[in-house]
Amino acid sequence: MIHPLRPMLFALPPERAHDLTVASLAAWAKVGTPLGRRPVTSPRLGIRVAGLDFPNPVGVSAGLDKDGRAIDGLFALGAGSVEIGTLTPLPQPGNPRPRMFRLVEDGAVVNRLGFNNRGLEAGLARARAARRAGVLGINVGANKNSTDRIADYALGVARAAAVADYVTINISSPNTPGLRDLQHGAALDELLAVTRKAKGATPLFLKVAPDLDYANVEEIAAAALKHGLDALVVGNTTVTRPGLRSRCAAEAGGLSGRPLRDLAAQRLADFRRATGGALPLVGVGGIGSGADAYARIRAGASLVQLYTALVFDGPGLLARIARDLDALLARDGFASVADAVGADAA
Repeated sequence: MIHPLRPMLFALPPERAHDLTVASLAAWAKVGTPLGRRPVTSPRLGIRVAGLDFPNPVGVSAGLDKDGRAIDGLFALGAGSVEIGTLTPLPQPGNPRPRMFRLVEDGAVVNRLGFNNRGLEAGLARARAARRAGVLGINVGANKNSTDRIADYALGVARAAAVADYVTINISSPNTPGLRDLQHGAALDELLAVTRKAKGATPLFLKVAPDLDYANVEEIAAAALKHGLDALVVGNTTVTRPGLRSRCAAEAGGLSGRPLRDLAAQRLADFRRATGGALPLVGVGGIGSGADAYARIRAGASLVQLYTALVFDGPGLLARIARDLDALLARDGFASVADAVGADAA
């Protein structure tokens, strides 16, 4: 079903529609309409990951609320977790506009935003002020023109760890030149050593790209286990263009949404195999229904996140996925989400 506000929002440029949506969610939360609504939960849906109790496994991925303006509004939609960011140490405008494109025929979005945000301190101030009905993650990155990106991550993790329930280091955006180089070799090892020290007792997640071969997956998995990371977020947008129909398909940037589903699911399965189930995984990419979320959980994800599907299906999707997931767990005789994690893993 098409949300009644979709035609109005789709008449606007994508980035303008996005900004209006976030502002509306922020205003909605401030006036308390209706903040009696909280994350959807049940005895089956609650799950403990990285020492944190999630009311349900369905979360909002980083990128939707970069600056933490609508945290309470997103929780009120039913999300069990909200991840804000990516926040960089210094504010930055991101890449030139236009930089976000709807691929309506494909149920997808291409963006080349480039970590546009108002800076770490502004985002942390909003996070401190939020009421947080669920688990709050803060996603941190490096400034585009930084001369020491690893130092940027160390600063971001140290500052965010004092506020967040967990911190995610994002080295997988395709829109900051050279950023994905941190996913490999000595740079990855140094990054994880430095950020692990900076995080204190706060859980640390690593967000990786879907555009990896199995050797890359094994390398990242080994490094994550070596440095005691608390979870891997698999993954981000893709630079591939699998079978798209939209006239915007050739736009540069990262692709998200329905066409990413198979690639993201395969990469999750790869990380499950490479880690041997020893590290919690967060499934991201192309999730748009309770069935999608359930499949990703059975493949090895303890949590799932979404963003692009909300563009096309509206704000009721978060609660609907959580309720549908609850029904699927009950149908198959699982007493909890944790019991279903990896049920189909090889």
